[in-house]
Amino acid sequence: MSTAPAQPVPDLATLDAIQRRVLWLAVRMVDAANRERPNTEGLKVGGHQASSASMVTLMTALYFAHLDAADRVSVKPHASPVLHAINYLLGNLDRSYLTRLRAYGGLQSYPSRTKDPDRVDFSTGSVGLGAAAPLFGAVTRRYVDAHFGPRPPARFIALLGDAELDEGNIWEAIADPATQGLGNVTWVVDFNRQSLDRVVPGVRIGQWSAQFQAAGWHVVELRFGGRLTELFARPGGDALRRWIEGMSNEHYQSLFALTPAQARARFTEDAPAAVVDLLADLDDEEVFAAVTDLGGHDLASLLDAFAECDRVTDRPSVIFAYTVKGWGLPIAGNPRNHSQLLGGEQIAALRDATGLADDTEWDRFDAASAEGIWCNRRQEALRLEPAPRRLAVTVPEATGAGRAGRKPVSTQEVFGRTLVDLSRQADLAPYLVSTAPDVATSTNLAGFINRMGVFHPVEQRAWSVDPALKWTESPKGQHIELGISEMNLFLLLGQLGLAWDLSHQPLIPIGTVYDPFVLRGLDAFVYSVYSGARFIVAGTPSGVTLAPEGGAHQSTITPSVGLELPGVTLVEPAYGTALDWLLCDAVGHIAAGGDAPTTAAPAEAASYYFRLSTRPIDQAPFEAARQRLGDVVLRRQVLAGAYRLLDPYEAAPHLRSRPGGEPAPSVVLAASGAVLPEVLAAAAELMNEGVAAHVVDVTSADRLYSAWQRTLRQGIRTATTPSAAGALRAAFGGTRGPVVTIHDGASHAMAWLGAALGVHCVPLGVDSFGQSGTIADLYRAHDLDSGSIVNAALAALELSYTAELTYHRPAAE
Repeated sequence: MSTAPAQPVPDLATLDAIQRRVLWLAVRMVDAANRERPNTEGLKVGGHQASSASMVTLMTALYFAHLDAADRVSVKPHASPVLHAINYLLGNLDRSYLTRLRAYGGLQSYPSRTKDPDRVDFSTGSVGLGAAAPLFGAVTRRYVDAHFGPRPPARFIALLGDAELDEGNIWEAIADPATQGLGNVTWVVDFNRQSLDRVVPGVRIGQWSAQFQAAGWHVVELRFGGRLTELFARPGGDALRRWIEGMSNEHYQSLFALTPAQARARFTEDAPAAVVDLLADLDDEEVFAAVTDLGGHDLASLLDAFAECDRVTDRPSVIFAYTVKGWGLPIAGNPRNHSQLLGGEQIAALRDATGLADDTEWDRFDAASAEGIWCNRRQEALRLEPAPRRLAVTVPEATGAGRAGRKPVSTQEVFGRTLVDLSRQADLAPYLVSTAPDVATSTNLAGFINRMGVFHPVEQRAWSVDPALKWTESPKGQHIELGISEMNLFLLLGQLGLAWDLSHQPLIPIGTVYDPFVLRGLDAFVYSVYSGARFIVAGTPSGVTLAPEGGAHQSTITPSVGLELPGVTLVEPAYGTALDWLLCDAVGHIAAGGDAPTTAAPAEAASYYFRLSTRPIDQAPFEAARQRLGDVVLRRQVLAGAYRLLDPYEAAPHLRSRPGGEPAPSVVLAASGAVLPEVLAAAAELMNEGVAAHVVDVTSADRLYSAWQRTLRQGIRTATTPSAAGALRAAFGGTRGPVVTIHDGASHAMAWLGAALGVHCVPLGVDSFGQSGTIADLYRAHDLDSGSIVNAALAALELSYTAELTYHRPAAE
């Protein structure tokens, strides 16, 4: 761990008094939420008193005697009350929040960067992710220091429960080459040996230690506290140590629920004579205090362990701190205490033992007391300077990389070209950073990598002689290559996207991943955007258009993920120039701090998900729309989510008015992404049959849906008739008749357009697993070929006509 400024250490008695107050406040917060808050639903609020208690000593030692202002800490989910109690004692949380745990607008169930009112460095909740986040935060800090000069020394610390080590993403993270050699990282495992349901039968410390060591980590096992350590030094101490170490976990944990006399009897049952003799001079209270003396509840031992990790500067460290779940509470060690709550009498007893009364139970320490003086001192030591949110850079509206004339080109190719052109912008280029899980070249990042290089903390000799790819690794490289782990991709993107706060350096992170495997990293994707991270990810190639790869590599439900995931804007352009505009807009939005208004939406999400394809398509239809609408109008509509790609009345004016004065039947074909060639072919066939087929290119179903929902919600909240969303009016206004949606993804992803437009809708998409074949084969199998689209349009017209007859038939006389 890197060296941080030395912190003066308080008297241990003062620290002990502070930790007792932290325990009380954490437990009382949960108690007030469950026993005193009005409960009209009859459901337990919860709050994890036992899981919080096991963390009290660890967190007291950290926050009141070890951390520096620049250090960043991830707190295990169930210790949220402890974190808030500490922030309150440090003067960083208003007292009113203490009775609002798990209440709307109050303290969150688990630490949240974006929802809690006090300082939270890392959101936690989904176990395993909060533990790994500081590791990638340290990767980000190493990158920032190499490119922009060293920041104040910072340690990245994760406090995690031992059950979190069952999560696979933990081991993916520590094994990734990008996370090696991070001496400023420490994980502290709350090793209480209990899960949600039981005392864990076996202790896997040997296995886990070996796995960490194999990954190059420094391992500290903090098992025993000072009392036991002192007994081990006496005659018979070796026998005592062997007796404890050989005792089953269930046997040892059961001692905590007993009286001192009962605990002594159970502990010494069948024990070697040397153990009985060693304890003979101690009374029952002393024996109980000694044999339950765990390192994770010994302040001095913890501070020594933290200091040891500070001295290890060439690799990460992990401390296995043995604790007891429910420490300091009458439910300590109970195998079912995970969700157990203290009763009123138990709370009153704990209040008395803490030296508080009903009228002082929520008080901070007296400012003149030793504890109050120390809390104030620590508040100053941990005070942070405001972080810069924005970059003073100019981002162009377009690079021109999408203009391919009439040459067919894929969106994946244009994505790579646009990124290269952005890297030529002198003021913008230093802040661009790309990453990929071993798919950089196959997702068209090669051009960017050739220009900007690959990041490595130490310059490496380049052995490759491939002229197409210059894999040059150095501290100045701007691409971070990961192993094949989508979880790690989204965790790193999340931390790069929070670099403005956690490392005081805004960045513009761009990641690529095969779109079918976005779902592999979905938990980390959700975690990162919930944390407020700002980044761009391109899922490519996508859909059954990746035809020869078969069903395992064809993504169908990813559009729904992008559409439904808060904090993310899904975009799926079909044409190069549209992609150029959309990517530049996203980069500009992130550079502006994520909260600046854009052309598309005043309250835009912070991150962007581009769903791209490797299928080259003809760019002429877009250029024709460009000539018809002009760049200003077309760009505005592309960014808003949709535009009219084909107006049938311009392509076939005779459809506007047929013989007899009646207009031709009208249908809207609304499509996203790579299926547009089939849609245009279907439109041409329909027009030959006398049907006015409007083609709308939906560049962002997400933005369209959000615009529609905003108008609906405004109407609901004001009890007024909702108006049509502007983005929908611009793209669909003036059309008549039903709509057919066509998408290289699940059909339901755009089926809502019918409701939004108030017309019948026939949704086409991919609703079953595909197989290998040509694009034509698969489009035919999933009804995405032009003939199927024509049939769907005719069916939609028939549905609309039948409904009109039904709804408007004169009443029978």
